[in-house]
Amino acid sequence: MDQSRQSTFEDYQRKGLAERSGFGVKPAFLVVDFSNGFTDPTSPLGGDYPSELKVTADLLAAFRAGGHPILFTTVVYDDLRDAGVFIKKVPLLKVLVRGSRAVAIDDRIRPLGGEPVLEKFFASAFFGTDLDTRLRGHGVDTVVIVGATTSGCVRASAIDAMQYGYRTVVVRDAVGDRAAGPHEANLFDIDAKYGDVIDGHEVLSYLRALGAADGAGFQSWWNREDSAVA
Repeated sequence: MDQSRQSTFEDYQRKGLAERSGFGVKPAFLVVDFSNGFTDPTSPLGGDYPSELKVTADLLAAFRAGGHPILFTTVVYDDLRDAGVFIKKVPLLKVLVRGSRAVAIDDRIRPLGGEPVLEKFFASAFFGTDLDTRLRGHGVDTVVIVGATTSGCVRASAIDAMQYGYRTVVVRDAVGDRAAGPHEANLFDIDAKYGDVIDGHEVLSYLRALGAADGAGFQSWWNREDSAVA
C-alpha cells in the first residue's frame, strides 16, 4: 500500500471504518465470472489474469479437499434485451451469448461435477439468482470471493454478500480488473466497508485450521490465536 493510501486507511480506522468481520466456520467459495469472455485478453471484455487464476486453482483444490461448497457464475444471454440498461452502458456484453466460448468457465479452473455454474444477467452474483438459497441450504456463514472484474461483478457480489448477512472475504491476489486504478480503488473500498480483503495464503491458512469438518475445534483455535489469520 503506497503512502497516500496507507494514510487514508489509517484515517478511516481512526474514524471507525475498516474493522475486520473475520471468518466463520462454514465457508463457501464463489468464483465470479472467470469465464473466457473475461479471462481471454483477446476478448473485447477480457483481461490477462494468469497469476489470479493460479491462486484461484490453488484455493479450489483446498476447498474441494475440505468438502466446502463451491459455486461459479457466468453472465450469459439468450436475448440481449435481458441485459436491460446494462448493455447500454457496456455494449460489449453482446459477446456473452449462450453457446459461445465467451460464457464458458476458463479451463484452467473448470468446475467439477456437482459444482454449479449460476447464470446471471447483471453484476451481482446474488441478483436474479438462487445463490442465497443455495448458501443457506449449506449453512454457509462465510463467502470467499475471487474473479473478475474487481470494480464490477466482484464488488457488486461482495456488497450483496455482506447485505445478505455473510462474512465476506475478497481474495486480493485472485481478483482482477482491466486497469490498476479501478482495481486498487475498489479493493480499498471493499476492505473499508464491506468485507475483508486478504491474500490467498491467508485463506489457505484458515482452511487448514478449519479442517474438513471440525468447526467447533476451529472456533477454539480461532479464539486462542486471537484471530491471527483474519
